[in-house]
Amino acid sequence: MRRILMGAFLAAACFGTAAAEDIVLRGMGSFHVGGRIAEVSGKEVRMIQRQPGGPMTKLDPNGQYMVEQMYVQYFLPKVKKGKYPLLMWHGGGLTGVTYESTPDGRDGWMNFFIRKGWDTYVSDAVERGRSGFASKDIWPDDPIFLTYQDPFERFRIGDGEGSWNADPQKRKLLPGDQFPAEAYENYMKQTVPRWLSTDAAILRGYLALIDKVCPCVLLVHSQGGNFGFLAAEQRPDKIKGIVAVESATAGKVENAAKLKHVPVLMVFGDYVDQHPRWATFKKVDTEYGNAIKAAGGSVDLINLPDIGIKGNSHMMMQDKNSDQIADVIQKWLVGKALAD
Repeated sequence: MRRILMGAFLAAACFGTAAAEDIVLRGMGSFHVGGRIAEVSGKEVRMIQRQPGGPMTKLDPNGQYMVEQMYVQYFLPKVKKGKYPLLMWHGGGLTGVTYESTPDGRDGWMNFFIRKGWDTYVSDAVERGRSGFASKDIWPDDPIFLTYQDPFERFRIGDGEGSWNADPQKRKLLPGDQFPAEAYENYMKQTVPRWLSTDAAILRGYLALIDKVCPCVLLVHSQGGNFGFLAAEQRPDKIKGIVAVESATAGKVENAAKLKHVPVLMVFGDYVDQHPRWATFKKVDTEYGNAIKAAGGSVDLINLPDIGIKGNSHMMMQDKNSDQIADVIQKWLVGKALAD
């Protein structure tokens, strides 16, 4: 009994002297949303050995399968300051890991916003990570994969096409680039396959999440931005704000007026206008934002170099100055009365 009491005392003492930056939660957990039952029939039944040395067992691929569900994890800070849950949606070929930790081992935006008092929900979109994927009997097309050098050249880490080299010393970074290039290998370990025919299923998963936990604020990145705006068009009463980080296209311009009561922040990093791909996305996003404003809505667009924050890649939440950008976002959220 004495040992138990002493352990409890020491635990209480440690908790009482916890540093200000420690994360203290009132709850955490995970769940799945959405999904459907798919039927497979007419396939060959065969015998397989499931483990080395194990018995032969029947594999019958015919039957029902649960597919297109979405995995979500959540963290609820003890001191809550965000007025709504904050939902973080990742980009193409990635998962919720985008927001968890940086490739060089620093805290990601997930921890940053939990510390700021936001109930934070980080998901793996349908078809990614812990959400799982379906067989070719259900999704007949093949997934696509990122080559090792693709993000280096395409995500404005290196200086465009031809900047990659197998020798790290010969890779051509953009001047002043903030991405932790020395940890590029760790970044590539988080990439996953994606399909080109599952957008409708992905959107259904996100809508199921909104219906479960919102009203809420969306923080979306790249491909996730397109889903964020499309979802907001369908649930405008449940979306209280959108932070779109280099959204890879927005919603449908003809539906933009539906977001006239949803404050929107669009954030772009460095060298966007010099890169045809990202300049195109920025143009599309700006036109969508202008359509929201024309309907009486509020849209703020921040080009980070214009406010003195330079060198940011497409993966700015993993760049060396990621906290500085998160602070810009946090101040905007507070300014829109979405947090205390």
